[in-house]
Amino acid sequence: MHVVVDHFDLYWHGFAKTLGICLWAGTGALVLGTLLAAFRVSPVPPLRWTGTTYVTLVRNCPLTVVLFFVAFGLPEVGIRQSYYRFAVAGLIVYTAAFVCEAVRSGINAIPNGQAEAARAIGLRFGQSLRFVVLPQALRSVVPPLGSVIIAMVKNSAIVGAFGVGGELYNVGQTLTGAQGFAALPVLTGVVLGYLAITIPAGLSLQLLERKVALSR
Repeated sequence: MHVVVDHFDLYWHGFAKTLGICLWAGTGALVLGTLLAAFRVSPVPPLRWTGTTYVTLVRNCPLTVVLFFVAFGLPEVGIRQSYYRFAVAGLIVYTAAFVCEAVRSGINAIPNGQAEAARAIGLRFGQSLRFVVLPQALRSVVPPLGSVIIAMVKNSAIVGAFGVGGELYNVGQTLTGAQGFAALPVLTGVVLGYLAITIPAGLSLQLLERKVALSR
């Protein structure tokens, strides 16, 4: 394990960059996924079709295909950004489809009487969804949303193959490939870095789940 100690600054930089990718991607996926869930339950047919088509296409594509499309396809149509931004965008696009289905399941679990009561007091669909249905739905989907976000953190390792550079995956490649260190201790450090993200995230979600359960 001396390689981890001797190159702790490199691991720390990789950890910080990976954490940044996960925070940006997680936030974007939650926002986009919730919007897509609203589309899927909308009374407006074009919005429903848009949400359904998005989820069907993205959920049935491998993450690597999505990342290839974002990182190498978009520049061909004139959209040029850093690989870091492309990686975040790819994770958002992919993870949002799963967030959408988790949120939609929560919306469908809310009794119809809630929406009917909202309409009875004059709220439009968007207002009833925002102020009545979504707050209740999001409370009930904390566990599945937590699983989606933790899966996204693990999926973030794949972005290292797309030239982002500096994150944990790249640290492992640099130390084993360029500098010739043994793979086992190097990858152990990489695994510990990911565990330092996923375990606190899981514990935080458990606390949030308990808090939500008590407040209901």
